[in-house]
Amino acid sequence: MQFLPLLFANLLRRKVRTTLTVGSFAVALFLFCLLVTIRAAFTQGVDVAGADRLLVINKVSLIQPLPIAYRDRIQRQPGVKEVTYANWFGGVYQDEKNFFAQFAVDHETYRTLYPEFLVPDDQWAAFLADKQGAIVGKATADRFGFKVGDRVPLKGASYQGDWEFNVRGIYTGRRPNDDLTQFWFRYDYLMERAPPWAKNFAGWYTVRIAPGADSVQVARAVDQAFANSAWETRTQSEAAFMASFVEQMGNIEFLMGAIGTVVFFTLLLVTGNTMAIAVRERTGELAVLKTVGFGDRAVLVLVMAESLLLAFLGGALGIGLAKAFTLRGDPTNGMLVTFYLPPSGIAAGAALALAVGLIAGLLPAVTAMRLQVVEALRRL
Repeated sequence: MQFLPLLFANLLRRKVRTTLTVGSFAVALFLFCLLVTIRAAFTQGVDVAGADRLLVINKVSLIQPLPIAYRDRIQRQPGVKEVTYANWFGGVYQDEKNFFAQFAVDHETYRTLYPEFLVPDDQWAAFLADKQGAIVGKATADRFGFKVGDRVPLKGASYQGDWEFNVRGIYTGRRPNDDLTQFWFRYDYLMERAPPWAKNFAGWYTVRIAPGADSVQVARAVDQAFANSAWETRTQSEAAFMASFVEQMGNIEFLMGAIGTVVFFTLLLVTGNTMAIAVRERTGELAVLKTVGFGDRAVLVLVMAESLLLAFLGGALGIGLAKAFTLRGDPTNGMLVTFYLPPSGIAAGAALALAVGLIAGLLPAVTAMRLQVVEALRRL
């Protein structure tokens, strides 16, 4: 505590330089945390994937359907506890820029397979009672101002025509990074108006394995059940399925590592240069401090504390700005299903700032510690 007045006096001596250094930290940490948020948005599906869920898709491609009759056969496989299914709809709301995912789901089983999505019981009951009913994620509802009871028109793409839905519920998530952008409606309503080629087909199946069952063996059994058929399947864990989408977007981990490295060394150079100049400017003062009784270790701690204080102020400002920015929600209008800075990202940003403060201040601090009083006073 006795060093605090001296620390602030040193920092405020060159206000412009201190402000620029703190600003450099703030900008760099803001960008770093923003990249962490974007990475989390891309990998969100992997992070929140159910450990006990498998996805069954057509072996040729995800866009190829599977017969609805497969549901009962999948349900009978050893190790399978529950099965549901869904179809991608791909409708347009008012304008093609207003993108959000729309799924026709099996209204009798879908909620059970995805307990992380929370829908009030009365709203779900209203959805079950209305063939044109829909459940909307809170993020999409907030984006477009949807409320329970609203009528939402969509223009079909693959399923041509004008479709209308009644908003019967709005779902939220158990976790802060759950996808709240989806729009669910009933599969039987889709089949009622679907063209002949789409009748009695599902886009994919979601399987929950029984407790204690081996997911690899269950996946193999499901695929073997439909081997050599006209509609062969590929079954994989939900996490593996989501990871395949992330891989299609490129090596995000490498990009994050490269940018993080650039940020680290840029901050290191800026802060190290600032501290080196500050120590050179105060050579005489440091010599006087040693003369009046400050030991080498006290001078070392003083310079290191100054470097860490710069890192703390700039890092806290940058991380705080990044967190405030992410609280506003997705700025891309639907491209990122979640826009959330996780605690791990905040911790990584704080660790980066701390590491830069320690490393950048080490050499100037050691130089100050080794300063000889006679030699320093001779330079004055």
